[in-house]
Amino acid sequence: MSAKPKSGSGGFVYSTNPDFFREEEAAAGSGSGPQELRVWLEKNHRGGKTVTVVRGFSGSDAELEDLGRTLRQKCGSGGSVKDGEILIQGDHRQRVIQWLTQLKHRVKSAGS
Repeated sequence: MSAKPKSGSGGFVYSTNPDFFREEEAAAGSGSGPQELRVWLEKNHRGGKTVTVVRGFSGSDAELEDLGRTLRQKCGSGGSVKDGEILIQGDHRQRVIQWLTQLKHRVKSAGS
């Protein structure tokens, strides 16, 4: 049996259900709202080629694929989605940050 928090209670909720918080996040649509994402530029382990990496997306795999497809189209570049990260070929940090900001995400440039 799991306890459901009352709206606006602001207090602690005890639940014996180990999946309680994951159920709440899924019900709230955790991937559909604004998120804090990190945009990295990487060259290591990529055959010397530069790749723009977007990390920190929490949502369904379908939402991640859609976001990756949109960013690749906006940058006019190839790429993929692997291990919860969006990979875009080339240095497109500024464009990616611009588009993610327009989609109401909080974006930070990180890494090198």
